[in-house]
Amino acid sequence: MTRPTDTHLVETLVTSEAPYEGSFLKIRRDTVSLPNGNTATREYVVHPGAVVVIPLLDDGRVLLERQFRYPIGRVMTEFPAGKLDPGEDPLVCGKRELLEETGYTADQWAHAGALHLAIAYSTEIIHIFFARGLRPGPRQLDQDEFLDVISADPAELLAACSKGEVTDAKTLTCVLWMQNVLSGAWQLDWQDHAG
Repeated sequence: MTRPTDTHLVETLVTSEAPYEGSFLKIRRDTVSLPNGNTATREYVVHPGAVVVIPLLDDGRVLLERQFRYPIGRVMTEFPAGKLDPGEDPLVCGKRELLEETGYTADQWAHAGALHLAIAYSTEIIHIFFARGLRPGPRQLDQDEFLDVISADPAELLAACSKGEVTDAKTLTCVLWMQNVLSGAWQLDWQDHAG
């Protein structure tokens, strides 16, 4: 896809303020100069970034989690994921989250790409990884973490997505990746990273 020059679309920062700074998220309110010379306000969430893992079991199934998500008040089916610690390498985060939440470690990892979750109001970027050569072990959940680990056949997961049973945006994006990787349409660069 050919990309034209985008300079005529760029907004530039004039002033910035932080009306809220929590331990995890920060809210910014910026005044920007628009391409036509006018100004506008942009409010957005500053997020540290995250990782999501698509764990491929040897039997062809994938690992998933069921977890209550307070903001929407329901239990969601998702791929294992978690936020980056300051300065943390995304692969290190992926390994940590897979182990903590599912108890599994993996022999091979592949970075698939990135997902910008909510581009209109958040800086969040989620790094997508695949993991295979999985070995089970004990979970290491945080004290405030409660979730069930389940597995599903990819076709079963795809059907759940089509019925609206899976609505988590990162998981839906990962299902697109999973479907294309498993069909051979998209290639991954697998690396040995035991643990």
